[in-house]
Amino acid sequence: MADIKFEITEEIVVLSESPKGWTKELNLVSWNGREPKYDIRDWAPNHEKMGKGVTLSNEEMDKLMKAIAERS
Repeated sequence: MADIKFEITEEIVVLSESPKGWTKELNLVSWNGREPKYDIRDWAPNHEKMGKGVTLSNEEMDKLMKAIAERS
């Protein structure tokens, strides 16, 4: 399996923390040197390991934020 390179370019918010110390976070992440995208996933302390997550483009995040605002 190919190495996946990532850089967290902006830490936006920690949404929750598990008893084991992993945190669910919303960050801007650059995957394999590409343009940063919004990313929601679980991270081990110090970001040394990650769980499965979802990555959203700016357009997808705009749609999500609009849908959330309409529900409020």
